[in-house]
Amino acid sequence: MTPKVDLSEFISGFLAEADELLGLANTSLLAAEAAAKAGGSSPRSVRDAYRALHTIKGLSSMVEVEPIVAIAHRMETLLRRADQGSALPPAAIDALLQGLRAIELRVRAMREGKPVDEAPAPLLQEMESVEQERSTRAAAHLALDLEPELLAKLAPMDREQLMQGLTAGRSALRAEFTPTPAKAEAGVTITSVRDRLKGSVEIVKVLPRALPATPSAPGGLSFVMLLLANSGSAEVAALAPGSDLEVRVLASAGPPVELSPLDEGDGSELDGGQRRGPVRVEVARLDDTMEKLSALIVTRFRLARAVGDLAARGVDVRQLSQILAENARQLRDLRASVLRVRMVRVAEVLERVPLLVRGLARSTGKLVRLEMDCGTAEVDKAVADRLFPAIVHLVRNAIDHAIESPRERRAAGKPEEGRLRIVCFNRGGNQLELSVEDDGRGVDRDGVARRAGRTAPATDAALLDLLCLPGLSTRDEASTTSGRGMGMDIVRGVTVGQLGGELMLATRAGAGTKFTMRVPLSITIVDAFTFECAGARFVTPVAAVEEIVEVDPAKLSVPPGARAHTSMMQRRGEALPLLQLAHLFHLEHQAPATRAMIVRRAGEATGIAVHRMLGQQEVVVRPLEDVLVRVPGVSGATDLGDGRPTLVLDLVAVAAAAVGAGTEAVA
Repeated sequence: MTPKVDLSEFISGFLAEADELLGLANTSLLAAEAAAKAGGSSPRSVRDAYRALHTIKGLSSMVEVEPIVAIAHRMETLLRRADQGSALPPAAIDALLQGLRAIELRVRAMREGKPVDEAPAPLLQEMESVEQERSTRAAAHLALDLEPELLAKLAPMDREQLMQGLTAGRSALRAEFTPTPAKAEAGVTITSVRDRLKGSVEIVKVLPRALPATPSAPGGLSFVMLLLANSGSAEVAALAPGSDLEVRVLASAGPPVELSPLDEGDGSELDGGQRRGPVRVEVARLDDTMEKLSALIVTRFRLARAVGDLAARGVDVRQLSQILAENARQLRDLRASVLRVRMVRVAEVLERVPLLVRGLARSTGKLVRLEMDCGTAEVDKAVADRLFPAIVHLVRNAIDHAIESPRERRAAGKPEEGRLRIVCFNRGGNQLELSVEDDGRGVDRDGVARRAGRTAPATDAALLDLLCLPGLSTRDEASTTSGRGMGMDIVRGVTVGQLGGELMLATRAGAGTKFTMRVPLSITIVDAFTFECAGARFVTPVAAVEEIVEVDPAKLSVPPGARAHTSMMQRRGEALPLLQLAHLFHLEHQAPATRAMIVRRAGEATGIAVHRMLGQQEVVVRPLEDVLVRVPGVSGATDLGDGRPTLVLDLVAVAAAAVGAGTEAVA
C-alpha cells in the first residue's frame, strides 16, 4: 500500500502565490477586454493571463487540488488559442472571468480549512463550447514510461498537453527532485526549482511521490515533474544547480536544441551569490512585531519618567539622558523600518476595483470608464484592510446612484460612457488622500433632505452629514448593489471612526460628485502632540493639526447667539470659530486658554483652545473597544509611561460634534 503524502507544509505557500497569480490574471484579462473594445488586441495581456493560469494549475497539481487544476486547464485552452492568433470574443472573456471567480472560491475554501468543491460542470461546458477549435488527437493512447502510480494520476488533459508538445517538435521529460534539509538551508526547494525551470521549459504536471525514508530522502517524499522542452535531459538538469535533479526523456520528437536564457537571472542566488527579491510574511507576524515595538515605546516613556524623577531629586542624569536620547532615535528608526515592511502599494489594494466596476456596470446596464491614478502611494496593511470596504461602497454608490444610464446621458448632452476616477497620493508624509469622483448627476440635496426629514442643507459638509445618517437611503427599494441605507454610514465609520481620518464631499448638480478621504498611514504608532486642558492631559495626532497659534483672550469676540464654548478669533486677517475644549468636556478651570490648535473640517478651519502644549512624541494608540465608552472626538487611549490611560482626541470629530454636525453631542 502506497503511504499517503503529507502536503500541509506546502499549503501556505500555495495560498500566498495563488492570490498574487489570480490578481495578475484578473488584471490581464480586463486589459485584454479593454483592448478588444478599442478595436485592437493585447497579446501581452493574453500571455500574462496564460502564464498565471499555467502556474496556478502547476501549483494546484503539486498540492493535489484537482478541481482547480481542471478549471485552470480549461481556461488555458481558451487562452492558448488566443495566443496563437485568435482573438478572445466577449463570451470567452466572460467565461474566463467566471473561471477565475470559481478558482478564487476554492482557494478561499482552502484558506478557511473547508472542503474544496468539485469543478463546476456547467462552467467547464461553457468554456468548452466557447472554444473555437477542438483537439482531435488520440492523446489517450500516448505511451509514457512512468511508474503505474504516477500514470494513474495523469488526467486526459495532461496527456493531451504532452501530445501537443510532441507534435510541435518538443521532448517530453521526467524530472525528479528530492527535498532534504541541506538543500532547504541552501534555498533549494521545489518552489525554487520550479521557478528555475519554468523560464525555459513547460511544466505539465508536478506529482508528489512517497518514498521510503533513506539518508538521500529523509522526508520520504520527492516531486516528479513532467516537462516539455526543446532540449535534452542534461541541459534541463543544469538549469537548477544544487538540486541534484534527475532528468530522463519520456518521448522525443527530434534532436535537442540549445536552451534559451532564463528570464530570472543566471542562477547565482542558488550558488551562494547575493539573494534578492520579496519574502512573503504572514500579517500575524507583522502585527506581533508591531506589538513588541509598541511595548518598547511605552517602556521608553517609563524610563524617561524615571530619569526625570531622579533629576528632580538632584541626581546627575546627564549620561542617562544622552543614552535615553540615543535610544529614542533608535526606536524612531526601528519604527520607520517596521512601518516600511508593513506598507502595501495602494495600487495593489485597488487591483480588484476594475473587476468590481465591470460587474456593476453590466448589472446596471450602464457604460462606465474607470480611471485610476495611484502612483507610488503606500499605506499600512492594517489601514488598507479597513479602507477597502469603504472604497467598495463609494464605487457602488457612484455607479448605481450617480452615473446615469446611456439614454439619460445622451439627453443631458453627455457622452454615453460615464467616468469614474480614483486618485490617491501620500500627503505630508503621514497621511493618505484618496478620492472617488464621477461625472454623474450629482447629489439631489432636496431629495436627501426629504428622505432624512430635514431642511435642505446649504453646504456640502451639511449634505454629507445627512448622507451619513444611519439607515438613510435615497432608493425606494433595495437592489443587489445598494438601497439598504448602510453605505455612507459605513464609509464615515471607517474613515473617521476607525481610522481617525476625514471624509469630505463636493457635488454639483448635473456635473458629478467627489468624495475625498484623508486617513493616517498608520493607526497603531503615531506622532502626536501632548497638551493640557484644565489640568488634564490629552494627545492628538500631528497629522490632524494644521497649525498651533497663541490666543489672546482679550481679542476674542462672541457672536450674538453663540454657545458658551464658541467665540471668534483672528488669524492673519481671517475670522474663524474658536472652541473651548474645557467647556466642551465640562472641565473646571480658572485661567483662560492661551493656545489653539487649528484643524480643518470639510475645508473650513476651526480652532480648539487649550491651556498648555507639552510637546510632540510617538505614542501607541489603543482603540476603545467598549461601545459604552465611545464618544465623538475620542479615538483611543495611550500610556505615556505613568501607567494611566491618556485619551487620544480626534479634534476634527470634536469640532464636528461641537457645531452640531455630528449625531451626538460631545460628552
